[in-house]
Amino acid sequence: MISDLFRLDDKVAIVTGASSGLGVAFAQALAEAGADVALGARRVDRLADTQELVRAAGREAIAVATDVADPAQCQTLVDATMERFGRVDILVNNAGIGTAVPATRETPEQFRQVIDVNLNGCYWMAQACGRVMGEGASIVNISSILAITTAGLPQAAYAASKAALIGLTRDLAQQWTGRKGIRVNALAPGFFASEMTDQYPAGYLDAMGARIPAARKGEAQELAATLVWLVSPAGGYVTGQTIPVDGGLTIT
Repeated sequence: MISDLFRLDDKVAIVTGASSGLGVAFAQALAEAGADVALGARRVDRLADTQELVRAAGREAIAVATDVADPAQCQTLVDATMERFGRVDILVNNAGIGTAVPATRETPEQFRQVIDVNLNGCYWMAQACGRVMGEGASIVNISSILAITTAGLPQAAYAASKAALIGLTRDLAQQWTGRKGIRVNALAPGFFASEMTDQYPAGYLDAMGARIPAARKGEAQELAATLVWLVSPAGGYVTGQTIPVDGGLTIT
């Protein structure tokens, strides 16, 4: 049956940034599709709720304190996953931070911190997973529509990091899909409720709504469903692609 292609039974996934927002939705969706999940985040105390959601779906979860800007901590997360589950089939590179600092005032430290987490952290996680993943594995980097278009806020560091992820996705796909059987893709979400959107200026999202053909923010489950398709056998012929999930914002 076609629905069987969307199942992830007995697969093992790693989700970074799994302590809040979209990371929680990703972990829950993967578990509901049949995967066990290793959860990584800097705020490890906040992973307990995500663990419970995974377990409520009938799957197992481990929580590992992880700052993806540190390659050693990325390796520790992968090692812990291998020790507990014996394999890694899926990586969701979701951890990320953002700033909204005008370009003439952004400090080198602020800019580097965003790049270190959003870009370098994805690379360190992909490296560590790529060493242990086998045929049929899948990596999804969470980019952003701000890699493709602008949205009225000063977000040079964030936009640069997310645009770089698209190039990283394309290159890792050409390196690993044919040789290792690891597919690498990216999602470019539009506006979804998250800690980042909570920090936007009052009225900003309402103003942006006029640019979105769907005329609303996205629901986390809509993005999570796209993720499940992309990492499942149903997405098995897709690699090296960046898929906007944005209500049509990037066509306006």
